[in-house]
Amino acid sequence: MAHPKSRISKQRKRKRRTHYKATAPTTSIDPKTGETHLRHRAHKDAEGNLVYRGNILVAAPEVVEIEEDETED
Repeated sequence: MAHPKSRISKQRKRKRRTHYKATAPTTSIDPKTGETHLRHRAHKDAEGNLVYRGNILVAAPEVVEIEEDETED
C-alpha cells in the first residue's frame, strides 16, 4: 500500500478543499400556479395532480363525500 513521503499539513489540506462547496438546487416557477419547484422533477399542483413540464402525469383521486342519513330510529 502506498504511503505519503511526508505528512500534509492541515492548512495545505484546507486550502485545497476550499473549492468544494455545495450549490443551491435550481428551482423554477410553475407558470400556471406560480409555485416554485425543483427543475426536472415532477411536482404536485394545487389540485393534487402530479405535473411534469405542464402535463398531468397522475391525476389526483376524486374525493366522494358520503352523506349520512339522519332519520335512523
